[in-house]
Amino acid sequence: MRKEGAISASIDVTVAFHDIDIIGVMWHGHYLKYFETARWTLMDQLGFGYDAMLASGFAWPIVEMHVKYLHVARMGDKLNVRASLVEWQSRITMNYLITRLAGNELLARAQSVQAAVDAKTHALQFETPQPLLERVQLALRARGVAAVADR
Repeated sequence: MRKEGAISASIDVTVAFHDIDIIGVMWHGHYLKYFETARWTLMDQLGFGYDAMLASGFAWPIVEMHVKYLHVARMGDKLNVRASLVEWQSRITMNYLITRLAGNELLARAQSVQAAVDAKTHALQFETPQPLLERVQLALRARGVAAVADR
């Protein structure tokens, strides 16, 4: 992870048979599934999970995704997937790490960017809507971190 934010969440997963390819390693697309699960864990911890997002009147499509694959994961590997919120003022930027629990080996790192759109009109929002900003500010205060205005 290039930068870790003040708000992070992690999950532990075990690579399952249905996640591996013909050569016995986890197919590259399944890393995204694990990133997504960690991202939703973080959003749930913020109190801005799927239901809250829908109720806010905004959607948050992923508009950019970058992944760096460093080592392979194999069936049965126990992994830790960490998501960290690093930007939230005009968009949501999350950084991710996947490490193998045995030996703490870094397998992949990634970053996703999401933009807010009005759920009815699909109009792009150039500032983060208040419902999410309020949740982030509450989480930062709970962690004893002062909100940084330019994030």
